[in-house]
Amino acid sequence: MRALTVSQEPEQNWDDLVRFWEEMDWPEGSKVEIIEGIITVSPAPGLPHNDITDRIQRRLYAVIPDRWGIYQTLALSVPSRLGMLIPDLVVTQLPDHTESDTHIPAALAELVVEVTSKSNARHDRISKPAAYATAGIPLYLLVDRWAPGGPTATLYGEPKGDVYRVLSAAKFGDPLKLPAPFDLTIDTGEFPEA
Repeated sequence: MRALTVSQEPEQNWDDLVRFWEEMDWPEGSKVEIIEGIITVSPAPGLPHNDITDRIQRRLYAVIPDRWGIYQTLALSVPSRLGMLIPDLVVTQLPDHTESDTHIPAALAELVVEVTSKSNARHDRISKPAAYATAGIPLYLLVDRWAPGGPTATLYGEPKGDVYRVLSAAKFGDPLKLPAPFDLTIDTGEFPEA
């Protein structure tokens, strides 16, 4: 199953788009995001995708502060980019109070992780990092199983505007280091390639 997009009327504002996203009865088990103003419905990821996410999550639990959490279904709001994004993993300290129980402002995230699927790789490589950088999220880890040069993991940081700088990259099999506050080396050799 491929991703489905639902376009809204151009005159609709951000609040109307979010209300539609929150209130619509979407297919069970699907991932529903707003990417550049377009509602995108994707099927649940497969086993290799989930295995990579699980391995990264397990490593992160060993190094994050007690008040931080790692979430797999937490939506991040980036209104300036018309985005309501659900990363594969988001590391954040949740605030004591939020305006919504469906999402938090993306600026609260310390790290987001996306693992590409064949049908959504373009979003993970282009649209989402632009939104994450715009929000000022310090670190973005892209695990790209479908990269043209072979499976890679790329760590982005130092956001300026809607652009990140590449901090490091590793082909599957090589280690990838996450800087402070994580100070963690990820063994990409553990990742399934397909």
